[in-house]
Parts: sequence; C-alpha cells; structure tokens
Amino acid sequence: MSIVKKIKPLLVALAINSIVQPQVNADEFELSGKVGYEQRYFAEESQYQNQLSRSQASIFFEPELYWEWDEGNSSVTFKPYYRYDEFDAERSHGDIRELSYVYASRDWELRAGIRKEFWGVTEFQHLVDVINQTDGVEDTDGEDKLGQLMLNLSFVRDWGIVDLYLLPGFRERTFVGKEGRLRGPLVVDSKNVSYQSSAEDKHLDFAARWSHSIGVFDIGSYWFHGTNRDPILSLSTTEPDRSPSLQQHYNQMDQLGLDVQATIDDWLWKFETIYRTTDDEDFWAAQAGFEYTYVGVFDTNADLGLLVEYGWDSRGEGDKNSSGASIQNDIFFGSRLAFNDMQSSEMLVGFGADVEHSAFSFIMEANRRFGESVKISLDIRVMQSSEPSDALYSLKSDDHAQLAIEYYF
Repeated sequence: MSIVKKIKPLLVALAINSIVQPQVNADEFELSGKVGYEQRYFAEESQYQNQLSRSQASIFFEPELYWEWDEGNSSVTFKPYYRYDEFDAERSHGDIRELSYVYASRDWELRAGIRKEFWGVTEFQHLVDVINQTDGVEDTDGEDKLGQLMLNLSFVRDWGIVDLYLLPGFRERTFVGKEGRLRGPLVVDSKNVSYQSSAEDKHLDFAARWSHSIGVFDIGSYWFHGTNRDPILSLSTTEPDRSPSLQQHYNQMDQLGLDVQATIDDWLWKFETIYRTTDDEDFWAAQAGFEYTYVGVFDTNADLGLLVEYGWDSRGEGDKNSSGASIQNDIFFGSRLAFNDMQSSEMLVGFGADVEHSAFSFIMEANRRFGESVKISLDIRVMQSSEPSDALYSLKSDDHAQLAIEYYF
C-alpha cells in the first residue's frame, strides 16, 4: 500500500479537526526547510554489472510547515522530502517524514500522524531504535528514517515518562537499485516482498516505553511487538530471462530494549541492549562505551571528545554467523571536535574493526556553516574486508567522498 493511501484517513481527520475546533486562532505559522546538492565520488570503479562508475550527483528538498495555536497547546507539522538522483532510479524517491498533530497538556501529550521517533544513546550503532524503518537509499549508516504512521500517548509522572504507541501500517525498507553503488552483488527486488503476518503491511504494531532521569543516569526501556524492521533477504526464484535478485521477507517479533547514559563530570557512559524473539531465532545484542570530552582543548574554544565503543551480537557466536548481523564482535574508536565558533564547525572521525575477521571501516564527517543560510558538509567512507563471508566485503570497492551543500530557509 502506498504512503498516500495510508495517510488519507489522517488527512481527513486533521481537516475535520481544523473545521470543528472552537475558537481556533493561528498564533504562529512558520515555513522553513532546506534544499541541497550532493556529490559523491568513488575511489574505484564499480565491481558489479550495471552500476554507475565514479561520480554520482543528486538534489534534495525538505520543506517544513509548522502551525501552532491554542496558546501553543496544539500544533501541526508537515515535513515532506524528495531526492532526485541522476543515476539510481530507486534513490530518486519521496517520503513524508512528518505530518502530525500534537496536543500538549500539563502532564500528558497526544501525538497523531506520521512521525519520526528516535531512541538510543550510543554513537556507532543504535540497537534500540526500532519505531521507524531505515531509508536505505540515503546512506549506509542507518541514520535516515522513513516516516511512520502512529498514535502516541505520552504521560509525565514523577517516576518517569510513559509512552504508548499504536503503529498502523508498515514501511518496507528502501534499497538502492541496479545502477546504484553501496550494495551487494544482487539487487533487492522492491516488488518481491512477503510477510509472516496475514495482515502483511497492515499489521497493527504496538510499543510501550518508560524513560526517566535518576541522578546522573538517563534510563529508557521498552517492549515492541510487531513487524520486524530488518528484512530477511533470500535468493528469489527468477524467470530464465531475468537476472537473479533478492526477495524481502518480514517476520513478526517481540523486542525488549534498554538504554542507559550516565553523565559524570566530563564523561558520558553509554549502553544499549536488546533481546529479540522471532519464530526463526532469539538473540541478544549490546553496544556499550564512553565519550570523554576535553573542554577548551589546547587553551582554545574547541572541545575534543574521545569515543570508544564495543558491539556484540549473539548471532555471531560460533557457527551461528548466518543471520546478517553486521556488528557481532566489533570495537570502535572515534574523536569528535566541536570548534564552538560562529560557523558551528564540527568534525567526527571514527574507526571500526571486527575483532574476529579482517574487516574495518573508517568514517569522517565534517560540516561548517557559511553565513546564516548555507552549510557545507564533507563525508568520507572507507570499507574494507578480505573475507567474502563478511558484510563489508561486498562494499570493498565503494570507498567514497561525499560533498553536500545545503541552503536553509
């Protein structure tokens, strides 16, 4: 089912609400957003047939409309998104990142519509972030998410915040097309999708989360029941005249999650863990580490943060490394430099290595604002592996630099 069909009932409800709402006065209406140009350059020629060569350009547009009334207690946010890619037809795509109504009371809040909900405290992997589906055509880091239709009730109490979520409808993960880079040797077929649930992408998911701050600790825990956001990819049975491809299958899961962050002087201690159960397997996974910040390093205004994290997944034990867990026994080192200048200049450098296999990755993310409205970002990705069974092996020719120029309005 398309995202447009899914949001029709929401649009009708919002329209009725705006008509029958008594004494609605528009206290504030804002239009903002960004438009940008992105250029990728790959260090090597593509290793798979039909892929683009070295250079890849795209443009994107993400406006945001915000309407607030009732002395700030009620608001509507609309944030569409569209990207056009010069080569990859699958990467040329649109989405509604947010179209939601929020009503805020003193000790409770109602949020209804399409939204993005982020959970997690660690830097290099967000295990507990489960509500929104990954927008896989944007990047490989999993940071970009598709909008999710939801009804969220949030209750504020002295002993913590309780969030209840009803999630009608499911979003399939996006994957780059046959012309795109940053993929494996087989293309994922966006039209060949199956589900464990007979309701397919109309299954009603549910989540409940509790979060609280206790002294130096920020704690969150949750239970999620519904469609697994991570697809199982298997070789599709194809016709003789068609190239082999991968089929997506989405099973049902129950997942328990816990995230903890402790702020102690200049130290940030971070921990995330999940336990997931499906009909196919049960497993544990955890990501833990720390970030230490040198404030005013070298007697300047800059702050230098040093990061160390370790990721573990029980699916990588022994001969069980078969379920596609990308981080099974990995260690990460990183450094974050915030210049604290008028241009909001920042840089993050990270290095990850698989403890058991000959595989490593390197990232660099740097950005700086120019004037009041322009931001320029430079990202570098290096992914190397010498073992064909490792997930990074399929991307070993996709090392690249990415330059983005964004104009904010």
